[in-house]
Amino acid sequence: MIKTMKPLQTRRSFLFGVAAGAAGATLLGAGFNALAQEARPKLKKAMKYDGVNFGSSVGERFEIMKGVGFEGCEINSPSEIDREQAIKASEKTGVKIHGVIDSVHWKDRLSDPDPAVRERGLEALRTALKDAKFYGATTVLLVPGKVGKDASFDEVWARSQAEIRKAIPLADEMGVKIAIEVVWNDFITKPEQFVKYIDEFGTPSVGGYFDVSNMIKFGVPPAEWIRALGPRMLKFDFKGYSNKNKWVKIGDGDEDWPAVLKALAEIKYDGWATAEVGAKTQEELKDIYDRMTRVL
Repeated sequence: MIKTMKPLQTRRSFLFGVAAGAAGATLLGAGFNALAQEARPKLKKAMKYDGVNFGSSVGERFEIMKGVGFEGCEINSPSEIDREQAIKASEKTGVKIHGVIDSVHWKDRLSDPDPAVRERGLEALRTALKDAKFYGATTVLLVPGKVGKDASFDEVWARSQAEIRKAIPLADEMGVKIAIEVVWNDFITKPEQFVKYIDEFGTPSVGGYFDVSNMIKFGVPPAEWIRALGPRMLKFDFKGYSNKNKWVKIGDGDEDWPAVLKALAEIKYDGWATAEVGAKTQEELKDIYDRMTRVL
């Protein structure tokens, strides 16, 4: 509480009051800044490993990410990467492999009408869960399917859920969570759909992988998606999207970053922030990191 001061009687007391007021304003401003900083989510910056398109070896790529400032990365599964080398590079640099990406979910969709294709997709998900366990990762990113000529919205919902349920026992055994991502697959375009899809599994082993930039297209502000997801939100990534210019650099899109950060703080999300962009040179990678730092 700020106390009301008595009327100042002398020039000396007036000057003293001005000085004290200035100091108080400085301290108050610092207090507001401290509160604002405290309210911000404490996010850890990461890259998609395959987004670093230079470096002659696994170890060198990890060294490059570390040198720029990244704390973590995500790795595809299946992938051509040598898993043992990746583990050694991670341990040496301290760049954590925080997540694994199911890299065949578009090809062998869990929503495909062919049971054989769905079985391949399920096996790929199981492999990704095992890889995540091997790396010490906490999540597997999964796109559950795509609405199209071979699958309606309801069919994608039912088929993908049925296959994911088969993988939940393994996810529990591995201690890894399945993180559902919403992309431009004409499936789940509203926050309430995302929440319902996740909740129907009835287990914390399935949650959401939220991509801020993907959601711009659907019209509902990303901050509203974040609030709706709440504790269901396991990870989040982004790039830069503009309704006018499409894909742009991080920070040049239509993402309302102050609103996004406020929503993340409200749901107490303090995890990974992963850039889903590519870099071919050290300069490009540094620019990505600097842009992430500015918007976050």
